[in-house]
Amino acid sequence: MMTSPLIRPASEGDLVAIVDIYNDVLETSSTIWREEPTSVAERREWLAETCSLGYPVLVAVDASGVLGFIAAEPFRRWSGYAATCEHSIHVRRDARDHGVGRLLLAAMESALRARGAHVMVAGIDAENDGSLRFHARAGFVEVGRMPDVGQLREAWRELVLVEKILAP
Repeated sequence: MMTSPLIRPASEGDLVAIVDIYNDVLETSSTIWREEPTSVAERREWLAETCSLGYPVLVAVDASGVLGFIAAEPFRRWSGYAATCEHSIHVRRDARDHGVGRLLLAAMESALRARGAHVMVAGIDAENDGSLRFHARAGFVEVGRMPDVGQLREAWRELVLVEKILAP
C-alpha cells in the first residue's frame, strides 16, 4: 500500500465489500465458526443493530475499495458488562500484512475509549496463530481457553479469549 488507508464508519455502501471479505474468511479459514455464507441483507441488519446499540463498525478504504472492517458489540448484555466490548476484525486477503488491521484496531480502541469502554475482548480460534500474535502485539493478553466450545466443519474447536484493558 502506497498511502495509509482512510478509516471511517461503515455505511450501507460498504456492505457488498464487507460480505465479500467475510465470506472469503469463512471459506478459507477457521476464523468464523459458521457453515453458511452471509448475505448483504443479513449484514444490513447486523450493521443497523450494531449501530443502534451505539457500537462502532469501521472500515479501512483506499482507491481499491474496502480493505477491511472491524466491529464492536456488547460482550454480554447485562448491565455489569456495559464497559466491556467484544470485537471482530477481518482484512481483505490482498491487504493483509500491510498494517490495515493495526490501523483498524487502533481506531476501534480510540472509538471505544470515547464511548467509555474499559475492556476489549476477542474470541480467537486456538489454531489462528496469526490473530493470536496480532492481538498480542497490540497489547491483548490471553485470559482463558475453552476447549471444544464450538464446532466447525464437524470438528470441535478451542476458543482463546484475549482482552485489553483500555482505561487506567
